[in-house]
Amino acid sequence: MNIDHIEHATEDLRNQLLNHTLYDLIQTPKDLQIFMEHHVFAVWDFMSLLKALQSKLTNTSFPWYPVGNPEVRYLINEIVLAEETDINLEGKRQSHYEMYLDAMQKSGASLTSISKFMEQIKHGTDIYLIIASSNLPISVKKFLKFTFEVVYSNQPHKIAAAFTFGRENLIPAMFNSIIEKIQQQFPEENLTLFKYYFDRHIELDEDEHGPMALQMIEELCGNNQDKWKEVEEVSKQSLEKRIILWDGIEKEIKEAKVVA
Repeated sequence: MNIDHIEHATEDLRNQLLNHTLYDLIQTPKDLQIFMEHHVFAVWDFMSLLKALQSKLTNTSFPWYPVGNPEVRYLINEIVLAEETDINLEGKRQSHYEMYLDAMQKSGASLTSISKFMEQIKHGTDIYLIIASSNLPISVKKFLKFTFEVVYSNQPHKIAAAFTFGRENLIPAMFNSIIEKIQQQFPEENLTLFKYYFDRHIELDEDEHGPMALQMIEELCGNNQDKWKEVEEVSKQSLEKRIILWDGIEKEIKEAKVVA
């Protein structure tokens, strides 16, 4: 079993995502705002997967000593560097999550749900309790719950599977055309930061992070067929949860259109 096998095994699910009817439904600034208010949670918890990998695959404690495979250490640290301290549209350092929040604010999307959620995170409340007691859509709750089940499995190859096959290269380039079309039809809306976020995200995934993440999976699994099987299982589950998230966004957009 290898990367080609995993890609083949997840092809149908990835195609479902890349051809999801949600994309055709996003036609107005309001539709895009609803998308962002859901999707921001995926942008945020992506960083938890990434930091869990960094914690497991490198030494983040002190006194320091070398841990694990130097090649894997390089791969994960390189991805962390870009995701946590990239260059924003103004040429300043910022995480992709912070870029997304700025884009939401600029586009008129509500930050209420994510802000309340983050307040509880910062207070140290148990993540599962925060998710369960929140007023978030069930699709977002299922998505987050699965992410942290993988994180707390404490098994790097499983975390890497969710990170690599469940997240990388899943936002199609067509999304930029959707943003541009909305901007043209509603010139009063400012979607510049949102477009920059997706441009940057797609550029990094295709050119750097995607290949790096695949290499990381190969390094972590090696010839261990049990690990490869678990990677396949987690990858499929990650994609299924993303489809549920997309379904939830689509449902809310449809409901909003009916009310309008």
